[in-house]
Amino acid sequence: MLSPVLKALTAAALALCLLEPVLGQSNAFVVPYTGTLKKVNESGVLRIGYRENSPPFAFLDSKGKPIGYALDLCAAAIEEIVAELRNDVRVEYRPVTPENRFDLLNSGAIDLECGSTTNNFERRRLAAFSPTMFVTGTKLLVRRASGIRYFQDLRGKTVVLTRGTVQAQAIPKLAERQKLAIKFVTAEDHKQSFDLLAAGKADAFANDDVQLYGMLAETKSGSAYRVVGDFLTYADYALMLRKDDPDFAAVIELAFARLAESREIVAIYEKWFLKPLPSGVRLDLPMSPHLEELFRLHGLPTD
Repeated sequence: MLSPVLKALTAAALALCLLEPVLGQSNAFVVPYTGTLKKVNESGVLRIGYRENSPPFAFLDSKGKPIGYALDLCAAAIEEIVAELRNDVRVEYRPVTPENRFDLLNSGAIDLECGSTTNNFERRRLAAFSPTMFVTGTKLLVRRASGIRYFQDLRGKTVVLTRGTVQAQAIPKLAERQKLAIKFVTAEDHKQSFDLLAAGKADAFANDDVQLYGMLAETKSGSAYRVVGDFLTYADYALMLRKDDPDFAAVIELAFARLAESREIVAIYEKWFLKPLPSGVRLDLPMSPHLEELFRLHGLPTD
């Protein structure tokens, strides 16, 4: 019969044996990752979705490299993911469109979408989102000589919308409520929508104003077009990730908190909205009080 002391020693030895498989080389407990972190840790690959035609948030430079405000914020998130996993991670970039971004995210083809996606109630049924990175709303892009100034001026005219966007759902409903008899045409991405307007196949392009200003800056066509009207919708932009993945969401939140606390998020904002874009044109869009307050909630120091 074992003595009480021997029984205790035996139990301790058994406990150590059970713990050994979950001890790392540094004698620290290994965290059992779940969701996206588990997927990336096991595969060694993090897949980033980006937009090709959404300046200044995500677009291609002259060498075909994805750049933009959202991509810079995404880079900070990638650093946080790598630091959390303490593992070699290869980052792969994949272009997405407004129409396919949700399917690619939820199928696992991408792990994080870095573009200009609106976070709203309907979309939170499909995906989860980072903290807000920009606040904007829908206006109209028209030719300067068109005489169009407000939404009501579009009665009986043609408006182009980009498929898969908030505008593609909201603007036809608004036109129906106001009985404007607007004809709507759609395109796959914002560049194609702009091209339809430029070709005279539409009288207006309805999109978030910041993206309209970005397109005018990149195409250097501000003299031929203007952004007009009151806000037709409002939108909070955010990075997009899969639903029900709290561990991954926490890492993304931490990345935003670090950017805010260091004020690096202000420098990134100024790089894309106050300083010259690759085209040489400035958007000259100071940070709104609303967005600044949202960043303060994540640790941005007060002046």
